[in-house]
Amino acid sequence: MGNLKRICLLLAFCTNIAVALSQSYRSEETIAYIEAYHKVAIREMYKYHIPASITLAQGILESGSGRSDLAGTANNHFGIKCTSDYAGDKFFKDDNIKNDCFRVYDHADGSYRDHSLFLTNRKHYADLFKLSITDYKGWAKGLKKAGYATNPQYPQLLIAVIEQNKLYEYDRNPEKYITKSEAENFTLDDTPQKKDPVIVVPDKPEVVDGRINGVKCVMVKPGDTFYGISKRYGLTVEKLQTFNDFPSWYVLKAGEYLFLEEKKRKNTSCKYHEVKQSETLLSVSQKYGVKMRCLKKRNKLSSDDLMVGQKIQLY
Repeated sequence: MGNLKRICLLLAFCTNIAVALSQSYRSEETIAYIEAYHKVAIREMYKYHIPASITLAQGILESGSGRSDLAGTANNHFGIKCTSDYAGDKFFKDDNIKNDCFRVYDHADGSYRDHSLFLTNRKHYADLFKLSITDYKGWAKGLKKAGYATNPQYPQLLIAVIEQNKLYEYDRNPEKYITKSEAENFTLDDTPQKKDPVIVVPDKPEVVDGRINGVKCVMVKPGDTFYGISKRYGLTVEKLQTFNDFPSWYVLKAGEYLFLEEKKRKNTSCKYHEVKQSETLLSVSQKYGVKMRCLKKRNKLSSDDLMVGQKIQLY
């Protein structure tokens, strides 16, 4: 009877693994997430020697490819909770206990940094750092063994995400994507990070026949990604980001307008724009369909930061 029970448990375990490995982790949302954060993961790998593939796979699983409430509201991609010495902003949601406390970050980069520090500063993860940086399977199994997750399928889930999206390429050939010297220039320090540029437009841009300032555009709908929109309109993700002056890590927000063509050098519909609360040079650029570099040059601006009441010349 004992042997039969063990055989049944083994069969059930193997079935669960087969289900985990057969599940698809290659969605538009996941592809967009990888595009947004692979350089952040590689920078962390250079500094802390955690495989970028592992960091990305954990972020994908734990944040639902950046679509979870915790990731969307708190920029917390790894479920990192508050500690007694934590003095930053807090986000509360039911987890192990009711109204569990989670850390809030200005940008996901901060969450990635805390993830690195979490693994490097705890002794029970020390054996992981004896493994090769390209041994993602060893890392996946080691994380479970060290108690990172309670799900018995956690290693298989990580491995499936890595292999379906070929994330191991970031471990094997990181300099193909960002060199070590470039990574050092962009490595986060321990100071609070500047907030992402958020498009806040109190009075909406004037859209005429699907165009702003004569430039073709589309409104972003809930669930839209750079990858999905690029395929829909026959463009590349890089082109979309360039047309809109977005940095590589920018995450689309429902309700904003995305340009499908290059913005113009000026807007002659009005001479000036008076800056309102929470507006940035990016939001003004998007509102009027004018390239950021042209606005910056025309107004002799040394940075992208604007002051309330400041007048921005449009032509």
